[in-house]
Amino acid sequence: MIPDSTTYEAVTPEYAYYAGKAFGNFQSMLADIPGEPLDETIPNFHNMEFRLMQFREAVANNAVGRINEVADLVTEVEKRADEMCQCERLFREGKLPKRINHCDTKVNNMLFDTDGQVLCVIDLDTAMPGFVMSDFGDFMRTAGNNGKEDDQDLDNVTFNMEIFKSYTKGYLESAKSFLSPIEVELLPFGARLLTYMQLTRFLADYLNGDTYYKINNPLHNYQRSKAQFRLLQSIESNYSEMKEFVNIQ
Repeated sequence: MIPDSTTYEAVTPEYAYYAGKAFGNFQSMLADIPGEPLDETIPNFHNMEFRLMQFREAVANNAVGRINEVADLVTEVEKRADEMCQCERLFREGKLPKRINHCDTKVNNMLFDTDGQVLCVIDLDTAMPGFVMSDFGDFMRTAGNNGKEDDQDLDNVTFNMEIFKSYTKGYLESAKSFLSPIEVELLPFGARLLTYMQLTRFLADYLNGDTYYKINNPLHNYQRSKAQFRLLQSIESNYSEMKEFVNIQ
């Protein structure tokens, strides 16, 4: 509907910077609207406590008898569970606000003009209340992965720090004016959180017998789970550098 506009699929550091500025500006324009009065388009979409509850139900039910083959991944999920729920606790304590999020922060969810400049953010059907680090982390989980979401070769799955730095720079240029100190501090955590969350969702679906995500083969969700865990490990290995980068912006 907008003439002379286009989208891009490839994520380069340059377009990651533009994406950061655009999504930061999107949140900035809506920052004076309290998050709670708006309905959740998908209830509990990025609620880690809820996702863990679903995951633990899948483990307990073991509907199709797959628990033994994924026992190591289940252990890794539970090792991180308490830390990964800190945003919900901080929110209940009044220390972390909810704001209007996009909730599908991909580079192809913005329009560019013929000169390569960002026109606007699109695909607003999931705009709803959430934590800003969730939107930040969702972009990092997808765009920052050097491999595929279901990569068969886990050696391909590493975290791209250049994408992280470019997006972070652009995002904070647009959003830092309204963010609280704790929101800025937790941005790198968002990359860990959303990758961990997707790990629990893929693994729960595998345990439930592949009832939610479309699969190409019987092990597809298991492969997705392993790739997400490898990405999580790579993010964790870069975590100190990520926090240092945010601190100097």
